[in-house]
Amino acid sequence: MSIDFLAIAPELALTVTALVVLALDLSLRGDAKQLVNPVAALGTTVALVFAIILYGQERETFGGSFVVNDYAMIFKLLFLGSLLAILAISWRFFAEGRYFQGEYYFLLLTSFIGMLVMPSARDLILLFIALETVSIPAFVMAGLRKRDLYSSEAALKFFLIGVLSVALMLFGMSMIYGFAGTTDLAGIAAALEGDVASTPLLLASVMLVIVGFGFKVSAVPFHFWAPDTYAGAPMPVAAMLAVASKAAGFAGLVAVAFIAFEPVADVWAPVLGVIAIVTMTLGNLIALQQRDIVRLLAYSSVAQAGYMLIPFGLARPGADAVNEAAIQAVLFYLVAYAVMNIGAFAVVIAVNRRTGLRSIDDYAGLGSRSPLLGLGLAVFLLSLGGAPATVGLWAKFAILEAVTVDVTVFGITLAAFLVINSVIGFFYYLKVVKTVWIDGPRVDAPRLQPGFSLSAVVVVLMLGTVLLGVLPGLVTDGTSISSLVATN
Repeated sequence: MSIDFLAIAPELALTVTALVVLALDLSLRGDAKQLVNPVAALGTTVALVFAIILYGQERETFGGSFVVNDYAMIFKLLFLGSLLAILAISWRFFAEGRYFQGEYYFLLLTSFIGMLVMPSARDLILLFIALETVSIPAFVMAGLRKRDLYSSEAALKFFLIGVLSVALMLFGMSMIYGFAGTTDLAGIAAALEGDVASTPLLLASVMLVIVGFGFKVSAVPFHFWAPDTYAGAPMPVAAMLAVASKAAGFAGLVAVAFIAFEPVADVWAPVLGVIAIVTMTLGNLIALQQRDIVRLLAYSSVAQAGYMLIPFGLARPGADAVNEAAIQAVLFYLVAYAVMNIGAFAVVIAVNRRTGLRSIDDYAGLGSRSPLLGLGLAVFLLSLGGAPATVGLWAKFAILEAVTVDVTVFGITLAAFLVINSVIGFFYYLKVVKTVWIDGPRVDAPRLQPGFSLSAVVVVLMLGTVLLGVLPGLVTDGTSISSLVATN
């Protein structure tokens, strides 16, 4: 079997970078260890160049279990762009804190290698390996605040719930292999076209696999780990879990749902639709009560996962137009969500780094103390709420557009809950914006001067939020989402 090395060039570049970072950490001492960050950023840029070269091509290797197409490359560009932003917000945070920098950057790069593999995987075994490559380093990174008992508790909760969900998913995968006789996603779909698709045990196995991805995207009721883990983990790790790790979960879920399990979509789609309703509603209602900005972003992330699950509830066997619109909506929402949420975390990290504070009340008067951070946080939160002239509005419209491809009562119900929950979410986002720009600062509140890297991330992502809000076609135009299955 020949290997197409160009097809796996981004993954190879990131793998080499991770090994170089590990070797540098062993050889450098003291403040010189900070050099691992720019080395990691350089390697990520090389991987990004390879991904840009591969965009628009269709390739496959490893016997068709690894494919390169537009769908996969958009995800890889999203992951690599997110990695660059996370490296930028991690630099001073880890250099000034008592953290093991080399270990963190090695684990971070390793996790992103798994993310790059996820959208290209067309085999259950490769999907499982990619998912574990994403998850296992994340378990360790969540507990890097080793002297903080709360962080250790959060990491342990993350690990235990993660292991349980993986065990259920692996059991489901083994049962599906027993029924289908193959781990190839297209082969599983072909096997499910027959009478075996009505077997209750097979349908239960399908749901077990989906449960495993439900944990990864923090959908209710598999979300319990998220708020505590986000609050206990180092903030750049929380940003990674909230954005990139969640996007990897959705990449895997799209592959198994719309390729392998598409013939039984009438079974899993209504379940995911109900989960979407419960997830967005519960996430928003609990977020209303939060006083800690990180926990608010955590429950906001749960609610956003609910929005992104709505297109899955629209899927139907053989309805190519509906399914393609659903995939397009999920992909666009993930790009928009990454820009908005990483930007919000960058502002929170900048404030916490200077003040050590995370209470929403401590953000009073932030607009006067640091206009850049205040403006950035307002733009990102308003966009998460779906304000006009921001990418968040078009992300929600993309979901509503998917609903209109083939209108059903269930689709209208999902759209109605999306609108209602968007209003609820807008309320608590506006509360934070009011605190930042209208409430007066405390007498002892210091002025904030974020460092260059954090300021650059905030400015770039703020411009991206507005630019994509004005020109959403930069993401949607020229994208062949149907190529998800083109090479199978």
